[in-house]
Amino acid sequence: MLKKYFLTVAFMLLTAYLVFAGGNNILKDNNLQIETRLHYGFLLSHHLELERFNSHFPAFEISIQKATYGTHRWEKEYDYPLVGVSFWTSRIGGFEEIGNAYALFPFINFPLFRKNENTINFRIGVGVGYLENKFNNKTNYKNFAIGSHVNIAANLQFDYRRNISKRLILGGGFTLTHFSNGSVKTPNYGLNLFTANISATYFLSSPKRYGGKMILPELFPFEFDGRKSLEVNFSFAIANKDMTQELGQRFMVYAAYANIMKRVSYKSKFGLGIDLTADLSDKYILDHKSESPENNTGTFVKTGVSAVYELMISRVSFLFNLGVYVGGEERRRGDSYQRLTFKYLINRNIFANFVLNSNAGAADYIGIGVGYRLNFIYKRDIKH
Repeated sequence: MLKKYFLTVAFMLLTAYLVFAGGNNILKDNNLQIETRLHYGFLLSHHLELERFNSHFPAFEISIQKATYGTHRWEKEYDYPLVGVSFWTSRIGGFEEIGNAYALFPFINFPLFRKNENTINFRIGVGVGYLENKFNNKTNYKNFAIGSHVNIAANLQFDYRRNISKRLILGGGFTLTHFSNGSVKTPNYGLNLFTANISATYFLSSPKRYGGKMILPELFPFEFDGRKSLEVNFSFAIANKDMTQELGQRFMVYAAYANIMKRVSYKSKFGLGIDLTADLSDKYILDHKSESPENNTGTFVKTGVSAVYELMISRVSFLFNLGVYVGGEERRRGDSYQRLTFKYLINRNIFANFVLNSNAGAADYIGIGVGYRLNFIYKRDIKH
């Protein structure tokens, strides 16, 4: 409990610094809000080993967020979303095997519907999570959920908000919070927490309303200018996955991706992807299945084809791949795979990526890498 209170107090002190030390201009220029949210829900036990953790429990969340009002083009194109950072904590049913759970994640909250003082929104956040207790084969062998203290924390939320006054907003919604380490350390069944919530949000200064007149340049770096083109992205990622529970050791994963993308709007691209994945755990399994590994003709390199969607937010984008493996001898989790990629443009052509790959809904590996994009313009008329 001491850690919980310490982290909460630290977050509140940071808020106080922004309010009092930063001065009113910082608050006004950034349209800052503070939000508290009370959750109540349950754990979705997607494996039999997690059934013992079935329970209902509360969770608490506090956020610092900015209400965008049109200082950048993407803010207007996405109907002025909220961006911020949240601190989330819960006891998760009071089970000693898991202990306290904490998460700190940046997020963006997109309006889906807006009318008068009412909005319906969808929030996505990804950050770092900390679980107080992890699996240990001697002292905590009943915790098959997570094998590490530090994890990725992902947060998806639908919420409703209503402006009660100029500075006060009340709301409620439904949230899915997920903890996983992407098989960096096994076991890694992960935790899926579904909660309902109520919230109160307060502007820290008189708010700037969205939709005001802005003076913008004709062209926007890293943004869509209306030219019709095909884009080819080449990238790679490297990962290290823990297979000690199954095979007794860790293995490297090397992956290369090629995506052919067509931009259809300011926000969206669609395309097709081809992937090559060299998972050395697959090679290990094939070698041990064969009586003569040196004469083994089966390839452990998996070839995949996928449909791709990319959501663009200036330099940042999110790629979603849904595919099937069409090559490779070892596919112990089936033929289908899913991949979420966080992509950041370093310049117009070079980008960094952070990859979460899963098979049949189970995390396979987390990788990092870089890539290069080629843009082939076939119609140069610019939309105004």
